[in-house]
Amino acid sequence: MTFTKPSHHTTLHQAREELRSLRDMLRFAISYFNQTDLFLGHGLPTAYDEAAHLILHSLQLAPDQLNMFLDANLTRHERAQITRILERRVEEKIPAAYLTHEAWLGNFNFYVDERVIIPRSFIAELLETRLSPWIMDPDTVEAALDLCTGSGCLAIVLAHAFENAQIDAVDLSKDALEVAQKNVTNYDLSDRIRLIHSDLFSELAGKRYDLIISNPPYVNAASMATLPEEYRHEPEIALAGGQDGLDIIRRIFDEAGRHLTENGLLIMEIGHNREVLEQAFPRLPCTWLETSGGDQFVLMVKRAELPA
Repeated sequence: MTFTKPSHHTTLHQAREELRSLRDMLRFAISYFNQTDLFLGHGLPTAYDEAAHLILHSLQLAPDQLNMFLDANLTRHERAQITRILERRVEEKIPAAYLTHEAWLGNFNFYVDERVIIPRSFIAELLETRLSPWIMDPDTVEAALDLCTGSGCLAIVLAHAFENAQIDAVDLSKDALEVAQKNVTNYDLSDRIRLIHSDLFSELAGKRYDLIISNPPYVNAASMATLPEEYRHEPEIALAGGQDGLDIIRRIFDEAGRHLTENGLLIMEIGHNREVLEQAFPRLPCTWLETSGGDQFVLMVKRAELPA
C-alpha cells in the first residue's frame, strides 16, 4: 500500500472543519510550521512564537491573553481566518510581522509593512541602559541622530532613553519615512523627532549631534544572493551593503566626525562584518559593545577618533 501525504490545502481544510479550541489550533499551527521550510529570523525565534503571534492577531487578542483563552472554542469564521493567515505564512513565505503589520523591539511595538525592514537591532538593547557607562549623564544628550531610520523604531527608543534630546531621523526612502511618520505619531513624538529625507548626511549641513546611532544596510553581495525567501519581502535598499557589506559603513565613517559634537559618540551595528571591517580600518580604534549576541555586532567610535 502506498501512503500519500496530504497536501497543505487538505490539512488546512481538516483544521478548519475538525478543530475546536484555541489550544487545538495552536498545536496544529506549530506542527504545520514544523513540516515546512520556514525561516525564522525576524524577531520570533520559534514555530511556537510565530504560531501564537499569528493566531492571537487573528483573534484580536493581546500577547498576554493566550493562556487565559487556550481552552476557548473558536467559531467557524475564526478558524477560517486563522488557517488563511497560516497558509499565507507558509505558501508565500511572508514574515509574520508583515502579515500582522506589527513588530516588537524590546518593549516597543511598531507598525510595519513591506516599505521597511522588520525592526531588529542590538542597538535597542544598549539604549535600554542609556548607553551606560559610555554616557554617564543621559540628560547631557540634547541632539541625536538616527541614520537609516526605516520604520523609525530606533529613533523612538532613542527618544525614550534620552528625554532631553531632539532627534533627527534620516532615511533615503520616502516610503520608509511614511511608515516612520505613522510610528512617530503613534508615540506622540512629533515634537521631538524630525524625519528627514536624506542620503545619509547630505541634508544635514552644519548639524552636530551628541550621539549618532545607525543600523545601516550591511549585507554583503554573497549573502544577498542566498537570502531566505522571507528576507526578499524586505526592501533590498535597506539590506544590501555592497560587495563586502561596507559601502554605507565607509561613508558613515568618512562623514560622521563632521556631525558630532566634541565629545560625541557614533554607535553603529555592522552585522557579521567585524573581521572585514577591522581589515578595512586597521587604525580605527573601535570599541565593541557587548550585546545578547556577543561583542561583534555593534561598535562605538568617539568623535576624536574619526576623520576630521
